[in-house]
Amino acid sequence: MSPSSELSLKSFMISFIIFFAVCFGYYFNVLQKTDAHYVYLIDDAYIHLAIAKNFALYDVWGITRYEFSSTSSSPLFTYLLSVLIKIFGNNDQLPLYFNIVFGAGIVYFLNKYFSETFKNVKNTVIAVSFTLFFAVLHLQLLSGMEHIFHIFLFVVNIFCLSNFKNKSAVLGFYFSLLLMGLVRFESMFYFVILAFVFLLIKKWKDAVAVLLIGFIPIAIFCYFNYQHDGYLFPNSVVVKGTKFTFDSNLPHQLKTIILDNFLFNISFYKVGFFPILLCLIFVVRDFKKKSFNEMIKDNFLLIVLSLLMICHSMFAELKAAFRYEAYILTGFSMALIPKVKGLFEGFQHYIKKEKLISALIIMNVFLLIYKFSFAHKVLDNGGKNIYEQQIQSAKFLHTYYNTSKVVANDIGAITYFTDIHLLDIVGLGSKEMIPFTENKKPIDIHFENFLTQYTIHNKYDVAIIYDEWFHGHVPKTWKKAAVLKINNLTTVSKDKVSVYSIDTDNFQQLKQNIKDFNWNKNVQVTIIE
Repeated sequence: MSPSSELSLKSFMISFIIFFAVCFGYYFNVLQKTDAHYVYLIDDAYIHLAIAKNFALYDVWGITRYEFSSTSSSPLFTYLLSVLIKIFGNNDQLPLYFNIVFGAGIVYFLNKYFSETFKNVKNTVIAVSFTLFFAVLHLQLLSGMEHIFHIFLFVVNIFCLSNFKNKSAVLGFYFSLLLMGLVRFESMFYFVILAFVFLLIKKWKDAVAVLLIGFIPIAIFCYFNYQHDGYLFPNSVVVKGTKFTFDSNLPHQLKTIILDNFLFNISFYKVGFFPILLCLIFVVRDFKKKSFNEMIKDNFLLIVLSLLMICHSMFAELKAAFRYEAYILTGFSMALIPKVKGLFEGFQHYIKKEKLISALIIMNVFLLIYKFSFAHKVLDNGGKNIYEQQIQSAKFLHTYYNTSKVVANDIGAITYFTDIHLLDIVGLGSKEMIPFTENKKPIDIHFENFLTQYTIHNKYDVAIIYDEWFHGHVPKTWKKAAVLKINNLTTVSKDKVSVYSIDTDNFQQLKQNIKDFNWNKNVQVTIIE
């Protein structure tokens, strides 16, 4: 083994041990609070599992086994889970194992990438560790969601882009693009911006190739989805995404996109502002002393990632758990750390020479600490919250209403662990509700009237909902049977879930079932008399 390979292996092993020691520490912490069975930090993980289970076992791509529903916003991730279920059986820990494998892959490629910048173990380990925790990847791994897979593809893509003269790197670059769009649809922003910056340096073929390879799989999915669902994109994208139409509502839409989502969005300043400022300094410096073409080439990634962060803020979502933007934060670290190589090699000299850049780096370190402390809170109580609210609700439904018709707003665990027929009031699992919820529409009397008539006509039995989400528009025909309350609210939306009888003839039986069920000791059950 060559000295450089030995150094790379050593830095990889140290980085791997640091990252996974943190992950497994939090993993065992969750086990202590969830009766020794790992529970994911958010209910969305069980949405992927429910669809994967139904596709693997019943050949139905849906949140329930009874009909198609375009509920997954990450079709490739969900499909791969279904393959794993087909091979290894139905196991709710499969997303965790999947993430462990691709989490190790992220550490491997980050180590290879930074080993080319730093020729010693210490600096490589610091760079890899900073990147992992700046994007709170331990939180993403333990959430059981698709974001680790997306970040893996993004890291591979940037690694290959940095070695673009190598034929195998070119293949890896385009293959990662091919998969990326079907893991997260926000990748479309990356494709367009990447192509745009390629055009700036007159690389026409690369720009066209990026757009074709990135968008063709998405176009195929959209065609398939439209045939089954009537919408081009998954329900979650339709409901939660920012809609842009050229009509009388255009001024309000522009205000939402530019002011609310971007300039006045506090989450943007927590996540993207300081990395963009750092990028801007390097770009402006080169602009003064280099030709336009040289400036773009030397700051290619900085420009792409800065535009991507702005675009993501305006048209997608910046979440408190940083999961949607984690891939951009990883990219920022990969682009900026080589630019501040001098900080690693001569700390005191660098901070004296580069005071402004050093100040911005310190701000990013403070952001890392803030995000790490936030992640700690989520990791400490997130699984416990889901176990006490969503998992307990699922167990109750499985015991008494396993094949019944149920109305709900959190739909992951209750569909994965049961065989219920579902009406999802948000619209992620039920396209019937999308006209009332798309583009973040507020709940109103039309929603209430439709829900009242629809649940009576289709003979729904039970509703398990957050009252607050209805803003006073819970159907008057429903009768509240109980309220389930948990403590230490962290990753669930509300601490109280209400259980309603929609079929009022079974109201007393519902209350008796709630009394008879063996609820977790931390769930406070209040029967409505």
